[in-house]
Amino acid sequence: MKRDFLTLKDLTPAELTAVVHRASELKKTSFNSATTELLRSRAIVLIFEKSSTRTRVSFEVACAQFGGSSIFLSPGDSQMSRGESISDTAQIVSRMADLIVMRTGAHTRLETMAEHSAVPVINALSDDFHPCQLLADLQTFNEHRGDIRDAKIAFVGDGSSNVCHSWINASSMMQFSITVGTPPQYHPKPEIASAAGARYKVTDNVSEAVKDADLVITDTWAGMGQEKEKAERLALLSAFQVNTEVMDSAAPDAIFMHCLPAYRGQEVTADVIDGPKSVVFDEAENRLHAQKALIELLMS
Repeated sequence: MKRDFLTLKDLTPAELTAVVHRASELKKTSFNSATTELLRSRAIVLIFEKSSTRTRVSFEVACAQFGGSSIFLSPGDSQMSRGESISDTAQIVSRMADLIVMRTGAHTRLETMAEHSAVPVINALSDDFHPCQLLADLQTFNEHRGDIRDAKIAFVGDGSSNVCHSWINASSMMQFSITVGTPPQYHPKPEIASAAGARYKVTDNVSEAVKDADLVITDTWAGMGQEKEKAERLALLSAFQVNTEVMDSAAPDAIFMHCLPAYRGQEVTADVIDGPKSVVFDEAENRLHAQKALIELLMS
């Protein structure tokens, strides 16, 4: 029976832990010849309705290292841009390809694709969730700080972002606490936050959010599709910048993450993201290894 990966909760906690550790194993061989023949004579189709750097490159390289072929469809490349339904697209593409990777807006579009696809569908980003990013983030934390269980995580900035939502999902699965520092206008969705129970807190006080945190995370303040709100967002979130003072409130050995792209001087200062506590480029590289581990799980 085929399996989809639309949110982290499509895995069990044990599977999530296994994927994180497998990603680090695959990382050791990624610069050799193909690490496996898993995708030989197989193809993945990437349906990207939003632009991408890390996600596209990591999936295409993963496919190549697994011996497969990839086909990239930008918004104007498929008949969906002319009104063909997602359900028809899913049924047609899944009769030809072995895996669909979709990057889109409304999360319901991914759910429809998965419902009608005969092959696994992976969420490469939706408005609500970014689970592939979390696989890489969890791998990166494990490599730098060890087991994330009982760690204190702080997310600062737009708490309604897809990355923040996926971090909240991870908290209940991996048994760590997360505090979100965000203005009231950008609180996480209540149904997502409530599922994390006592491990989740939200505050509009940045110092409170990051106090003794092992990891501080932020994201861009105006993501794709939010360009018209940019001025309003920058005004409301200006007090939630991650700077040296903020990092000094975290634990002495705290690390900093950002899924990128980053806008230095807005959500984070250059001295933080380019400083010794930042692991953002390890985090970006780990997108490749974590997604290879995910593909192994779904395709084996």
